[in-house]
Amino acid sequence: MTLNIEHLLNDYYRWLKDKTAWKELKDWVEITTPYLDCHNDYIQIYLKQEGDSYILTDDSWTIDDLEQSGCILDSDKRQKFLEVTLNGFGVHKNNNEMFVKTNHQILL
Repeated sequence: MTLNIEHLLNDYYRWLKDKTAWKELKDWVEITTPYLDCHNDYIQIYLKQEGDSYILTDDSWTIDDLEQSGCILDSDKRQKFLEVTLNGFGVHKNNNEMFVKTNHQILL
């Protein structure tokens, strides 16, 4: 049996598109993905266009949930570990909000 990678990728993209919901909320778009978090809830992110750039944010959900689950990020060591991890993925942090800001060309 030959594995057809292109066919698998197309099936995956079609599944992702079919299972992802987009909802306009004033200046933001709420994106509900088919992926589940540790509470078996669908993961939601928010998208906003600012000029030629787009911002994707978790609206502080991730860090707030970690802290509510007992993972307090109050020590310098934990903050540094979080910073290094986020930097590895190009993610920025403002208070508890994690976000990515990108230009239009990257999303096309």
